[in-house]
Amino acid sequence: MSEPTAFVTGASTGIGYAAALALRTAGFTVYAGARRVEKMEPLKIQGIHVLSLDVTDDASMVSAVRHVENAQGQVDVLVNNAGYGSYGSLEEVPLSEGRRQFEVNVVGLARMSQLVIPGMRRKGAGRIINISSIGGKMYEPLGAWYHGTKFAVEGMSDSLRLELGPHGIDVVIIEPSGTDTEWGTIAGEGLMLASGSGPYKDQAHVMAAALASTSGQVLSTPPDDVARAVARAATAKRPKTRYPVGRGAWSVLALRRILPDRVFDTVLWNSYQRFVR
Repeated sequence: MSEPTAFVTGASTGIGYAAALALRTAGFTVYAGARRVEKMEPLKIQGIHVLSLDVTDDASMVSAVRHVENAQGQVDVLVNNAGYGSYGSLEEVPLSEGRRQFEVNVVGLARMSQLVIPGMRRKGAGRIINISSIGGKMYEPLGAWYHGTKFAVEGMSDSLRLELGPHGIDVVIIEPSGTDTEWGTIAGEGLMLASGSGPYKDQAHVMAAALASTSGQVLSTPPDDVARAVARAATAKRPKTRYPVGRGAWSVLALRRILPDRVFDTVLWNSYQRFVR
């Protein structure tokens, strides 16, 4: 039997890069897509196919999926990983940036899913794995745009799971905690540009320090841990609907379920202030 085919978006660094390797190890023919194609060159040595992919460009997405389907017949597993975190006060972040945040994190995910679903449906099998976050169940000050996208991914994925189940297609959500990638540093830098000197500057300094704490820190989650969860979700006969993964993920989600909103607000803010003490 030929190897099943997996397509990973946002595979130039971090979770996407590690997921491409984990899926290759698990026996998939893997296609890795991202804008920064040069950063994926090392993946070629592992037998992974790399493609230029911009999830804000419809022609780019259509071309990439057609390339994979022409070569392999269909995409068996789609890992929607492409995304970034846009932080800053709702008052100060331009609407153009808010729209871009949704375009990358939500609309791109939806469009990639649209493109692979017909092939999966014809086969009567397939799996869509959406990289969400514990940020799809909780919230942070100055993170309205980012958390809005992740809440949207959670709701969209749940609806899609029911929609596609009768066609043999599973939809799975991966919910990482803070991951040791460049994500936190980049998000913190954007936050300071947007809100670091205005009326929200005190909160901005706290949140930027908290976001930076996920990069290269002992308490953050290695991308390989998330990648292993992706591989489990891709290979399980009957996958879980959600895979919380990483240091603190289960405890944060449990607190969110148990605590009243205002108590959780206090616990959350106090926990973030320790990063600037």
